Amino acid sequence: MIIIGEKINGTIPSVKKAIANRDEKFIRNRAIAQAEAGADFIDACASVESALEYDALKWLIEIIQEAVDTPICVDSPNEKLLKQIFEEGIVKRPGMLNSVNEEGEKCEIIFPLIAGTEWEVVGLTCDTDGIPMDVDKKVDIAKKMIDKAVKYGVDLKKFHIDPCVMALSTSATAMLDFEDAITKIKHYAPDVKITGAISNISFDMPVRKLINNSCMILSIRAGLDSGILDPLDRELIGTIHAAEALAGIDKSGRKYNRAYRAGKIGPKK
Repeated sequence: MIIIGEKINGTIPSVKKAIANRDEKFIRNRAIAQAEAGADFIDACASVESALEYDALKWLIEIIQEAVDTPICVDSPNEKLLKQIFEEGIVKRPGMLNSVNEEGEKCEIIFPLIAGTEWEVVGLTCDTDGIPMDVDKKVDIAKKMIDKAVKYGVDLKKFHIDPCVMALSTSATAMLDFEDAITKIKHYAPDVKITGAISNISFDMPVRKLINNSCMILSIRAGLDSGILDPLDRELIGTIHAAEALAGIDKSGRKYNRAYRAGKIGPKK
């Protein structure tokens, strides 16, 4: 499982406050904690008004990459801002751009930038009509993005498609639909990676952790490759390692055992 650490996001009240106050220590500590917990990427999302986003995102990126060597996932709905950040070389090592979709010319702007590079990219299955509820509509959007990625020479192994898991509280078939989308997208393009913000499924549900962990298990079995999640959640990380071992992704449970010996799963030693 490729883990994209979600803890530096301006939608989180404490992070929003740190961004507003330019609290470098707070952001640095969050970056270090996620890196030490094993995050493969650290998401940097300012989530501020558009006029302030460039300065806030640049500030976050500079602090994160000074603190850790973990690649950064540059997160913004503004493809022109992502392009500017990329072209100015603010990020010193290849990371991830989050995200593109079928609204406007997002793919056409971002794909030429990363083609032939080590950069990775996230694609959301939405378009000008928003996020569809219908699985086949999501898959059709994914196919369009995949075809464009191939056209521009983007390595599909570096393309993470997010089928946008829905909330169980508003869609009784949310989990079944997510699994179905994963299966159909993988069938169309086996090299593409599937990602998702798994915690979306438990919105407005009691005991959210139970829903999230169960969703993670079922998603891994269906073919989930990466996730935007909290790498400090030991129970969730343990669930991921156990699910991958049981699903045969982690052969003979080697990674599971290494994670246990390293103290990353199980009770704190």
